[in-house]
Amino acid sequence: MERVDFLVIGAGIAGASAGCELAAFGRVVVLEREERAGYHSTGRSAALYTQTYGPPVVRALTVASRPFFDDPPAGFAGHPLLTPRGVLLVGRADQSAALDAAFAQARRLTPSVSRLDADETAARAPWLRPGYAAGAVAEPEAMDIDVHALHAGYLRRLKAHGGRLVTDAGVHALHRRAGQWEAETAAGRFAAPVVINAAGAWADRVAALAGARPLGVVPKRRTAVVFDPAFPAGEAGTMATIASWPMVVDVDERFYAKPDAGRLLASPADETPVEPCDVQPEEWDVAVAVERVEEAARFAVRRIAHRWAGLRSFVADKVPVAGFDPDADGFFWLAGQGGYGIQTAPALSRTAAALATGGAIPDDVAALGVTAGDLAPARLVREAKEPMP
Repeated sequence: MERVDFLVIGAGIAGASAGCELAAFGRVVVLEREERAGYHSTGRSAALYTQTYGPPVVRALTVASRPFFDDPPAGFAGHPLLTPRGVLLVGRADQSAALDAAFAQARRLTPSVSRLDADETAARAPWLRPGYAAGAVAEPEAMDIDVHALHAGYLRRLKAHGGRLVTDAGVHALHRRAGQWEAETAAGRFAAPVVINAAGAWADRVAALAGARPLGVVPKRRTAVVFDPAFPAGEAGTMATIASWPMVVDVDERFYAKPDAGRLLASPADETPVEPCDVQPEEWDVAVAVERVEEAARFAVRRIAHRWAGLRSFVADKVPVAGFDPDADGFFWLAGQGGYGIQTAPALSRTAAALATGGAIPDDVAALGVTAGDLAPARLVREAKEPMP
């Protein structure tokens, strides 16, 4: 049996980044059930850094992550992790109140956002159908994230600090004996006083192996399609400008679209609860994505070049969980990142490492209003125990 100080279950962005940070405090082994790390949610991300997306705690973690993205450790990546993109939250006339609310909320942490009228929106997103958008909230500092470089950088840094990644190592038993968690996997047996449950969609199943109360982590399918937009005759020149377009998101999140390697990537922003699995796109969701985008666009979608689906796992309040289980000694939750796991990884991994080693929330994260209680699994256990009114 291999004995270490921290055993991390899951090598997606959550487990890779937390394992990297924990390697500064002791010996770390990261266990991954698949043959390669990042196969599920991490490898199927829309890859955007936006400070205006998600609940307040998520937005704060995103803001706190920006310094790392802008200036990662020496040798972390061979090129910038972020490249300019920009985001427009667009709305029809009947969605004006939602745009006003989104603008007011976004301004609290991101003063660079602005409120656009219909003409300004059309100028920045020329592919929208004339008259479709009554306005938008613009976030000019939103960026594309090189997810592969971020994930690979954390795994390299984990190894450089003495940590180890073990693939094809799905955990099938987890027991607490004499102050140690013992994990049985296809790749061998491992033990550590602290286990980090970063298993994503499988987080509740890992908890069940440990005898811990599930937190209600729900995997939800998100569908994406990539296509070449077919503009009307005489507008072929519009195609050449695709790379410079901002990402466009419906303010009520009915769809989004963003440039992707000379094409457009679009999604119906679906959140269909599913069992943990190697999720695949459903034809209905692909059709909905096309219908919603064409409703807003000047172009047609005649052929899908690529389609896929990914899992986004949420708990009830859609805020990530990072903290020790209140009833299982040494069992640390790092789950429920939803669609925010990539953009919050730098701050959330530092926070998780601090809490898992008995420390406090990092000062820069705490300064943005995030508390240990906001992230603690106890908040969900307590809600589950309270009777319905």
